[in-house]
Amino acid sequence: MLLHDTALIYGRYLRQSLRSRFALLFGVLMPLLYLVFFGPLLTGLPLGGQGSSWQLLVPGLLLQLGLFGASFAGFSIIIEKSQGVVERMRVTPVSRLALLLGRVLRDATVFVFQAVLLVLAAVAMGLRAPLPGILIGFAFVALLTVSLAALSYALAMKVATPGEFGPTINALTMPSMLLSGLMLPMALGPAWLDVLSHFMPFRYLVDAVREAYIGSYTSMPMLYGVLVAVGLAALSVTVGTRVFRTSGA
Repeated sequence: MLLHDTALIYGRYLRQSLRSRFALLFGVLMPLLYLVFFGPLLTGLPLGGQGSSWQLLVPGLLLQLGLFGASFAGFSIIIEKSQGVVERMRVTPVSRLALLLGRVLRDATVFVFQAVLLVLAAVAMGLRAPLPGILIGFAFVALLTVSLAALSYALAMKVATPGEFGPTINALTMPSMLLSGLMLPMALGPAWLDVLSHFMPFRYLVDAVREAYIGSYTSMPMLYGVLVAVGLAALSVTVGTRVFRTSGA
């Protein structure tokens, strides 16, 4: 029943996304601009560690795609609440977990597709990374998307207007981006900033994807990244499902 319900919800929202092809491509625009205009500035700089500047930048841009895209996914719930869509769905026998999973899996599909486009552009610009590492990077994008989209939908169920939702998300995503080392490794910064960044879960995902892009699959950063990514996804889906069960639309 859960799989059937999830497939129904997933199919419904995926068809909506496919009808808006412009939005599918537009979502990758910001990371692509960073790739084109910021990436060349790093070439030849002593960034430390192993790998090229592209192997440092591209993993961060992949997770930036998930961070900002999935965090704002809840806007659609606010629109659906105002139109009565959420309330009509909640009175059906469809599993509350399926109502959430169908949405977040659609989001994960969309952002992994955009991540593929970004990596293809990066390869054209000089990125060289092992195929298993690239695939691992896509898996981290999917897990991050599931986590943040679930929390975004949970928040959207609790607020009444986009005016409440938007500033809250902005206040959370900007520190997350700055302290997770998306653009450059946090080890390049002052010691106090590096220490502070270890309290940001997204840093562990960024470090893990960078390890994957240099072919290091059994390192401690990879282990920490996997544990944080899976744990965050499980916690976020649990919270999101609980909100869908208890919140009024």
